[in-house]
Amino acid sequence: MYTLTDTQIEFIQNDIRARGVLMVGLQQDLLDHICCVIEQELDPDGNFDDFYQHRIRTFYKTDLSEIEQETIQLLTFKNYYVMKKIMLFAGAFSVLTMTAGLFFKFFHMPGASFLIAVGIILLSLVFLPLLFTLKIRENSSSRDKIITGVGTFAGILISVGTMFKIFHWPGANIIGILALSIMLLVFLPVYFFSGIRNPETKVNTIVSSIFIFYGCALILMMVRSSAASNQLMRENAEMVLRNENMLSEQQKLTAALVSQSRIDNPSAQSTKLENEQAGQIGLLANQLKQFLIASETGKAQLGSGDMLSDMDAGHYISDSPKAEAQLKNLTGKIQSFNKTSGGNIPEISGIENRKLSQSINDLILVEMAVLQNESAVALQK
Repeated sequence: MYTLTDTQIEFIQNDIRARGVLMVGLQQDLLDHICCVIEQELDPDGNFDDFYQHRIRTFYKTDLSEIEQETIQLLTFKNYYVMKKIMLFAGAFSVLTMTAGLFFKFFHMPGASFLIAVGIILLSLVFLPLLFTLKIRENSSSRDKIITGVGTFAGILISVGTMFKIFHWPGANIIGILALSIMLLVFLPVYFFSGIRNPETKVNTIVSSIFIFYGCALILMMVRSSAASNQLMRENAEMVLRNENMLSEQQKLTAALVSQSRIDNPSAQSTKLENEQAGQIGLLANQLKQFLIASETGKAQLGSGDMLSDMDAGHYISDSPKAEAQLKNLTGKIQSFNKTSGGNIPEISGIENRKLSQSINDLILVEMAVLQNESAVALQK
């Protein structure tokens, strides 16, 4: 066991002060700790100077004043470790829920949207804000704090904009473009020119900047322009209108055939029964179709110049218990009719997971099949 002299103890105390530790209490704590380490680990005939210089380096990464900075942070920021644990838990749970949500989505399982939303919300409103709060405590320069703040804000906007886009909420494109603009025009230049000035971070800054640029560029490449989106929505509506016109012509033809059949065969009960069953299916399909059109356009029927968005029909159906009940009832009646009457009405299971225009067209096909079935029955009598 080594015994320190008063001169050596004074040397250690002066060296601690010279290395940037100014808090008297912390100086005394470090002095006691270092003295204990030296007396326990250094041999009685060992070299004090060499051992001390080697051992003091194990207390810091850059310089000894880091200990004082961390102490000040702990004293002024008492919830540091609690917030750090919450941040890590939120990040891990966000990854798990997002992974589960993507798995559910690919296999069309219920609950996918909820899990994805929870994952994005945890990332945007818990993980990233806590990460920003902890990072600005660690960064001493104002420039680093600004870079961290701008980057975190852009990251929150990107994740929120993505969630808005997934759920087809209004403002998704505005949020996304704003986020990418901040990332490319504000964060990236400041981050790049600040990082390349430091030789230690120059290479990492260049590589990270390239990844950030191409990540934003690839996202922008997948974004349709406003004109292209409007054109696509108009084409969706025009396709539905064409099918509606065909349905209208089929309704006229079927009405004429059924009317003539009733004149020729007034006692054909089986025809009436089948037509009543098919008519209920056609009525439900028409009601559900009008609900989707009204939810999208505010009108019961499409007109020239109207547009239909690319969102899923389930976005509207899930918000209306009545529409959900109608869809369930319609699906059951179609299956029952096809089984008992040998009909060929197309089934619509999973219609809520299809695009709005496709779902409306599927309902029109159901109405067309009902009319064709009525026409076929009328011609047989």
